Amino acid sequence: MAINFNQIADDFKHTNWKDPGTWTIAPKIVVLIAILVAIPVIGYFAIWQGQIEELEKGVQEEDTLKKDYLAKKTQAVNLDLHKQQLREIDTQFGALLKQLPNKSQMDALLVDINQSGLSRGLQFELFKPAAAELPKEFYSELPIQVKVIGTYHDMGAFAADVGQLPRIVTLNDVSIEAGKDGNLAMDVTARTFRYLDEEEVSAQRKAAAAKKGPAPAAAPKKAAGGHGGGGH
Repeated sequence: MAINFNQIADDFKHTNWKDPGTWTIAPKIVVLIAILVAIPVIGYFAIWQGQIEELEKGVQEEDTLKKDYLAKKTQAVNLDLHKQQLREIDTQFGALLKQLPNKSQMDALLVDINQSGLSRGLQFELFKPAAAELPKEFYSELPIQVKVIGTYHDMGAFAADVGQLPRIVTLNDVSIEAGKDGNLAMDVTARTFRYLDEEEVSAQRKAAAAKKGPAPAAAPKKAAGGHGGGGH
């Protein structure tokens, strides 16, 4: 059966859209299709869009909660391992701290450094600790200017002996020059360290706070009010 498009167009042309009872089949089909399309479109924007957005938000929140749960679960599983690592760090820190002498042990350490050179046959021309220590956060540093005369082999053995001392001593700014009688002269700065006791740390913090000075006082507010006129 052939479709008469001219007839359909004529039906639309003469359709009284205010009176559905007079519509022919073609306008009724078009209106029905329009209604069927409009219902889901209106439903999407009026109802379903908000529900879909809430659903997507809920999915994102679920994903975030899952990640938080897995992270906390991992922390809980590894809690014993973290505690063990913390104990190991404390032990290592304590061992390093023991390598820093306290105030009463500094003199003995200076004697050990001097004795390390003498035992290797070195001649000290200079052994001068700094007049004052250089304070740091929880320890202080003491530079020692040293000049020794001897052979290259003896100087190397002296450096190795210093490195084997139970306390931390570093050799810095090493300078070696040819001396008399085929010997060498070595100028070096030995640096040793000691930890500060609680009183020294407290005093150091107080001194640092005093250097910053007190906070500036707020400027006084001007009193509000006008000048009143006096009677004669």
